[in-house]
Amino acid sequence: MQWDTILLEKRNGVGLITLNRPKSLNALNTQLIREMNLALDQLEQDPEIGCIVLTGSEKAFAAGADIKEMVELNFPNIYFDDFFTLADRIAQRRKPLIAAVSGYALGGGCELALMCDFIYCAENAKFALPEVTLGVLPGIGGTQRLTLAVGKAKAMEMCLTARQMGAQEAEHSGLVARVFSQQELLEQTLQAAEKIAEKSLTAVMMIKESINRAFEVSLAEGLRFERRTFHSIFATLDQKEGMWAFIEKRPAKFTNQ
Repeated sequence: MQWDTILLEKRNGVGLITLNRPKSLNALNTQLIREMNLALDQLEQDPEIGCIVLTGSEKAFAAGADIKEMVELNFPNIYFDDFFTLADRIAQRRKPLIAAVSGYALGGGCELALMCDFIYCAENAKFALPEVTLGVLPGIGGTQRLTLAVGKAKAMEMCLTARQMGAQEAEHSGLVARVFSQQELLEQTLQAAEKIAEKSLTAVMMIKESINRAFEVSLAEGLRFERRTFHSIFATLDQKEGMWAFIEKRPAKFTNQ
């Protein structure tokens, strides 16, 4: 289909979505979020895709939500429409989703990156939740996911002061997994995504679900979920293939069965 606010590519089992609103530094609006979800729907249903990468431009991953679209909204509008609920679907995807962040990831852009399973960023990356300067607060999970990522002290400071966090601090704080140069970022992210896509999709999705469960339940319940999920994977052909390939000292050929 024709995309107006994103670009969509498929490379070696990886789906690459690039935010494409350069004039607004990829600010999130309703159309972009809708197109992103349509693209994610396609990639989720594509049996050849094992991992998804979400990125922007070198200057900005996404510099916030589109304020021009929001300024005239009032409480009945935003409440009845459950504004931003469509964005929640991004975080509910079952296939692994990696954010490749260069430049600004501010407000909704930071929240979008936080919805991904992990973040790689360039040395010029800047993360912030500056909604307080507009008289509002984060509304797409920022106060929740940032706190889970970096802890209460840094999350509280960033949300209350609108301070920007640079790439090195983001890595040291656990917000991002790794930092690369601008030139290396996308290639390194795609390489990681291709490694994931080579694995059994069943195992990959179960790992993602199990790790996410750790943030939602007690340790005892999380361990129980992991154990039962581990037991269930022995019903798959990929489990047999992976273990026999190890014994026979050859690369595994997974079929997602």
